[in-house]
Amino acid sequence: MAEAADFQGMRPSPARRWLRRTGTLFAGVPLLTGLLQWPAVSPAAAAAGSSAQAASGAGPVSVSVNSLTPSVPGEDDTVTVTGTVTNKGKQAVTDAHVGLRVGPLLNTRSGIDSVARDSDDVQGVIGPEVDDKYAQEYAELTPGVSQRFSISVPVDELNLGENGVYQVAVALSGQTAAQPWEQTLGVRRTLLPWQPDEVDTKTSTTFLWPLISTVHTMAETGSNQQQTPVLRDDDLAKEIAPGGRLDRMVALGKNLDIIWMIDPDLLASVDAMTESYEVQGSGGTTTVGSHQAAAKRWLANVQSAVKGKEVVALPFGDPDLASLAHNGTSVTGSLRHLKEATDVVVNTVEPILHVKPTTDFAWPVNGAVDPSIVKVATSAGADKVIARSDSFRETGDLSYTPSAARPIGGGTTAVVADARLSTVFQGDMTKASTSTLAVQQFLAQSLTLGLQTDRQRSVVVAPQRTPTASQAQTMAEALKAVQDGNWSESEDLTAAAKAEPDPAATTEVPAASSYPASLRKQELPRSAFEQIARTQDKLDTFKVILSDPSRVVTPFGRALNRGMSVSWRGRIAEAATYRSGVEAYLDGLLDQVKLIDKSETKLSGRSATIPVTVQNNLVQGVENLTLRLTSTNPTRLEIGGDAYEEQPVTVSGGHSQSVKFTTSANANGRATVIAQLYTQDGQKYGEPVTFDVKVTEITATVMLVIGGGVLLLVLAGFRMYTQRKRAAAREAQEQNRVEADGPQNPDAPAERPTEKPKNGPETKEPEAGSETDDPEQPSDPVSDTAPENAGPSGTGERVDR
Repeated sequence: MAEAADFQGMRPSPARRWLRRTGTLFAGVPLLTGLLQWPAVSPAAAAAGSSAQAASGAGPVSVSVNSLTPSVPGEDDTVTVTGTVTNKGKQAVTDAHVGLRVGPLLNTRSGIDSVARDSDDVQGVIGPEVDDKYAQEYAELTPGVSQRFSISVPVDELNLGENGVYQVAVALSGQTAAQPWEQTLGVRRTLLPWQPDEVDTKTSTTFLWPLISTVHTMAETGSNQQQTPVLRDDDLAKEIAPGGRLDRMVALGKNLDIIWMIDPDLLASVDAMTESYEVQGSGGTTTVGSHQAAAKRWLANVQSAVKGKEVVALPFGDPDLASLAHNGTSVTGSLRHLKEATDVVVNTVEPILHVKPTTDFAWPVNGAVDPSIVKVATSAGADKVIARSDSFRETGDLSYTPSAARPIGGGTTAVVADARLSTVFQGDMTKASTSTLAVQQFLAQSLTLGLQTDRQRSVVVAPQRTPTASQAQTMAEALKAVQDGNWSESEDLTAAAKAEPDPAATTEVPAASSYPASLRKQELPRSAFEQIARTQDKLDTFKVILSDPSRVVTPFGRALNRGMSVSWRGRIAEAATYRSGVEAYLDGLLDQVKLIDKSETKLSGRSATIPVTVQNNLVQGVENLTLRLTSTNPTRLEIGGDAYEEQPVTVSGGHSQSVKFTTSANANGRATVIAQLYTQDGQKYGEPVTFDVKVTEITATVMLVIGGGVLLLVLAGFRMYTQRKRAAAREAQEQNRVEADGPQNPDAPAERPTEKPKNGPETKEPEAGSETDDPEQPSDPVSDTAPENAGPSGTGERVDR
């Protein structure tokens, strides 16, 4: 039986333990005799050694508590503590055992903080060990090796007294070759709430359950009728997949009394994934999304989970109120985006979840507020601001934590969440030891807060915005234990905000100088809001020319809201890339409506028409556009009888339209002409097109010469006509005379007339070839206008006369 005690988990017999201690005592006698021969150690040196040991904090053995059940025990329960011990020293630990120790009652919240902070300090007060029959012993702990323990103790053996929170420590005692006496080599403290009976006045607890993600959706949409959305990545599909972060948040929250804090952008993005969607890839390419089934399943689970619960909707995209207050209000139009993000909430959440959300709460990052943040938060219609007690500190001498609601003037209420309860889950909860300590710490703080006073109070818990799956699991365990306890009851956020405020609680909003510097470093810079404003100006110019503005206004408006999201904190470069992508995509759409370039145009004559072509490569038509053609030298070239002329433009989607302008030339030379599109409100649209018009005017002298030539041509033709008519008449007379005289002897000489007519003019026959041939005259010139072409004009283009 003695050998069996050397194995792990088995305790040595009492006789064997007595023999070990007696042997240790005898072995120490020679050592003590030798020490007596050395000079005595001074008290100062002894104190120095003691301080060095105390400063060491944790001992060579690490103790972790992986579970403590039940978290809040009752009178008939048995408390079971499990965990591991690990020898991190260089020497083996022998004759070791793990025991449970109960410390004194902790009656202050700061005392609970100290226990959680110094949970492994072997020098601190631990308390007496519970009966050693509940201890677990080890013959040896080898360096670097971990061994498990499980200790179960009935509650009545813990000697718990009055209601409250007790310090419970798991301590490992043993000895090493260098220090061969029993000592505490490792410890892990935790907290045990003790409230077996229901209290007379329960604390009303409101726990916010955030359903928020990062930005996933782009401004880009497909050109089809459905406007297929484009996502930045496929990370959202991982979050809503079974076991994903958002899937766990919904599954855990469904069975808890919580307040759903929802970003409408998350719902809109997942809802878009239920139909056809695309995912952006590298190099501007996109791939077809394939997680429609997961999106539909997740939304159905959310709809089921929120039934009968209060749903608080944040502004669309969860805008960063502090960044906006500190860096954005000086940029024109920034508050307009916050108002728009608030206005679209109801039409986003209600159609998807089939519940009407509450929209009058604002939630700055970490509940940190100052006057400018409160002003911005309430500018869009919210009249309740969720702050936190480490920002909204008490300035009085209250001995208890007051209720959350604080009237801060102007009809605004600050709902101050408890900082200790809200921040306890921010650690790495993938470790069982960390998670267990967080749960016990939350329960201890909640119970101690409830025992501070008999006054009825409302306490709000506002955890981190995007808990991990393990953090959500820990939160759910702690909240379920509180809701099953005897000192707390659940309350809606709206009710907490309307609860009667404590008259002694501070109502003064913290000054701007008190805003945490660590949070300021993460804020969006002023340049971010300037870029958003610049993009909005371009959008305002673009939407007025569209036949269906909603196809552009909605996706771009929501993208600008996302550009101000809290989720960009700590990712400033990535945020800039997103905003630049939105602006670049809008620039590309703007450039789809433009003027076609023209080269030099030749103008011959006093008047002509000049065509200018407007091209629309959008899928929808454009209207409310005016095309203005301006002459930079109206004394040489007038357009429409003045320096410029304007004509309305309407172009169908995917088409081009040529607009013709009447021009008048007053002098020869070159004139520069500028074509520019304008919106209906007189704003320039797109880049202008500038080209030269070469004027070659015809003078009066040239016109006289041409007229004289034409007159000579007519006279010459008339003369030719009369001469030919006379010749034909003489030939006819000669023929008649021959026929009247009969046939003649062909050998006889021709008869000559003996007389000439008297007093008659002498008629001469025209000589052959005496008539001079006139040169051929040109006809009227043909049209010199080139066919219309939607492409750039060729060099030396001529225009219609």
